[in-house]
Amino acid sequence: MARGKKPTRRQKIAMQAAGCSLEVWLIRKAPGNEIHLIHRYTSLVKVIPA
Repeated sequence: MARGKKPTRRQKIAMQAAGCSLEVWLIRKAPGNEIHLIHRYTSLVKVIPA
């Protein structure tokens, strides 16, 4: 499983717009115009637009 990283400022804005909590979602990868998030506790993966 990929290790999550802390989001950048621009990624935080996109996460808030998508309704994701900044405390429990980490960045898995950010290819192109989407962001792949991973939940800190359950390892659930979510894809949001960047």
